[in-house]
Amino acid sequence: MNLTPSTPRQSINLSLDLGFPIPDRRFAPPRVTPRRFDLSRDSNSSSERSLKVLSFYMRIQKSRLIKRLGEFLSITPRHDNELAVRHLQIFSSASAPAALVMLYLSPHEGNKECADESIRQFVKSSRNGLPKNLHSFCAPIVLEFCKLLGKAAHDDPLYSLCRSTLGSMVEYDISRGSIIGDSSKPLVSVQEIFPFVRELAARLSNDLVSSMESPTSLGPSSCDVRDFSAFLFPLHTATTKQVAFGNSTETDHSFSCYGEEIKFLHVIFTDLLGKMEKCLEKMEEVLVLKEDKEGEHLRQRWSQYLAILKELKGLSKHYGDAEEQLWTKLKRRKVSLCYLILRYATRNDNHEWFLERKDVTDFESRRHLVMLMLPEVKDEYDELHEMLIDRSQLLTESFEYIARADPEKLRGGLFMEFKNEEATGPGVLREWFFLVCQAIFNPQNALFTACPKDRRRFFPNPASKVHPLHLEYFSFSGRVIALALMHKVQVGIVFDRVFFLQLAGAYISLEDIHDADPCLYKSCKEILEMDAEMIDSDALGLTFVHEVEELGSRKIVELCSGGKSISVNSRNRGKYVDLLIKHRFVTSITEQVAHFAQGFADILCNSKLQNFFFKSLELEDLDWMLYGSETTISVEDWKAHTEYNGYRETDPQIIWFWKIVGEMSADKRKVLLFFWTSVKYLPVEGFGGLASRLCIYKTSEPHNRLPSSHTCFYQLSFPPYPSLALMQDHLHIITQEHVGCSFGTW
Repeated sequence: MNLTPSTPRQSINLSLDLGFPIPDRRFAPPRVTPRRFDLSRDSNSSSERSLKVLSFYMRIQKSRLIKRLGEFLSITPRHDNELAVRHLQIFSSASAPAALVMLYLSPHEGNKECADESIRQFVKSSRNGLPKNLHSFCAPIVLEFCKLLGKAAHDDPLYSLCRSTLGSMVEYDISRGSIIGDSSKPLVSVQEIFPFVRELAARLSNDLVSSMESPTSLGPSSCDVRDFSAFLFPLHTATTKQVAFGNSTETDHSFSCYGEEIKFLHVIFTDLLGKMEKCLEKMEEVLVLKEDKEGEHLRQRWSQYLAILKELKGLSKHYGDAEEQLWTKLKRRKVSLCYLILRYATRNDNHEWFLERKDVTDFESRRHLVMLMLPEVKDEYDELHEMLIDRSQLLTESFEYIARADPEKLRGGLFMEFKNEEATGPGVLREWFFLVCQAIFNPQNALFTACPKDRRRFFPNPASKVHPLHLEYFSFSGRVIALALMHKVQVGIVFDRVFFLQLAGAYISLEDIHDADPCLYKSCKEILEMDAEMIDSDALGLTFVHEVEELGSRKIVELCSGGKSISVNSRNRGKYVDLLIKHRFVTSITEQVAHFAQGFADILCNSKLQNFFFKSLELEDLDWMLYGSETTISVEDWKAHTEYNGYRETDPQIIWFWKIVGEMSADKRKVLLFFWTSVKYLPVEGFGGLASRLCIYKTSEPHNRLPSSHTCFYQLSFPPYPSLALMQDHLHIITQEHVGCSFGTW
């Protein structure tokens, strides 16, 4: 094979030394069909004789051949699609794919290795050496390799490589319509793609069965699942363009040019969904077993189940009630599905579709999925955003460090120090999150208002404009909350329902305002339940206006155009209540919510997911993520997650310590926990949800020294006090005085 530029214009003369010329790429291929190899001819044929000549030549020219293949692809025209296609057609017109496959299948020594390296070189160079917009032009050649290799064996590794490459090419390009000449004739057709979908669906179906029944099964292959997804994508695109069948059944597509393919896709969907349901049922049986080696081996077979379910979700959208069938089955197997999410859902995959239906997931799986929308905190110090803050200027300096920073720097993580203090690390960062959130949501700063019925809950203050930078502070607040979630710190603050619903882009009903404004809620209920005759008599004297207080003065705001002249009656009172709620909890704080949402979105991996982040959660989910456990700190749970260094559990000092903690009030326990760990609000899982176990460390300091802590390591240190009374006095000092004090000065 000789692939060399023959003229300054870089025309190509491709010769396989088999006795026929190949046309210059500047001209259209000849109308005469070029001579090709026929794999079915006997050994006495001229093709076989040519093959022997070719194999001898290739064995002595292998390195040169591979080099020429790379050169041939490297001079493919980048900016003229028609010339690029004609250039690449030279390869097929020369029967090069068939020649290489014959060489690969030849029994002669060395042929297989030479052909294998040559085909791999072509596939690798076409995928990595050419821009993506040219991949579709290589797809017909790779398709030919697949067809020829597939006749021998579908389990062949070279065939699998070509199939995967073809899948990635058509996944990227066929939906973009990379077509030359006739716009209705793509270079690789749907009919040519579908056999691969059929083949891969059969493999997955068999592997799902073996994952349940065979003790040696490894379960579905990640390569097969990836290729299945790649080939399905252009099928979805092409068939959807031909016919809108979102509300049809599998029998309604005969009028489409892809009717048979669409019908068979439904067969594939039904088969794989049935197998998946049985697999999930089998999983539930295994999950009740202890975490032994046999159970772990079984669990490895499940790694591709989520990816298969995702493809079934995509298929279900095309067939009537198929999507509801899928959700119904997943709801029945909720335990298995949630386990798969927690174990196998990763940041690199798109699992958003699970969050469309919250009834098939639980809190832990929803939390895991939305946390994947946030960046992962970096381990490298150089990648952290450094802050040095004066406690006396906590809010102002924190605002400067966070609000003015490039979001990309914040996504790496934070490194925190307080001025003139020795301590650094995660413990100090946890304390900063707690303190800065207390400041942000302090009603005295006029940014947020506490709910009358639940002082833990907040929503934006309509009068926040008294602060000239109030909108920037809302953006800052959104960033801080997103960063707290990213760092998995419970800050003791939760959102009111009306604020949560706005962030999720949801409608706010009368029942939603119950906690935020009990008086308005009660008034609206009375208006809606009032006797029709009484309200029509204009006994209330209401019109479509709302009286609001702004900066110490009261003014009248019309709820709609001409609202002052529209009386509230039995026919329009529902609209009046809706407009009143909208003005009070939407219109009046639209800017504040928008800036908070933008600040939150700045931290997400994809800022477009901000609305979806909140829509994917229940309000209670976000409560648990931001506030943590609302139950009283359990001393038994605390003790169960504490280990000792220098002490033993039976030492008097340890027995005294837990006795003293057990007699403390709930508030004092929180203060002690905060001193020990910089955690004031435990995760919803309790102490088991912390990053590591706690530790009590024995020191050799004098008995008059107070306990000390290393919050980064959850370590509490104290000397062996000689009496319970002395230990109790020292712990009493800590729980009374350690609120907001420093960790030591220098």
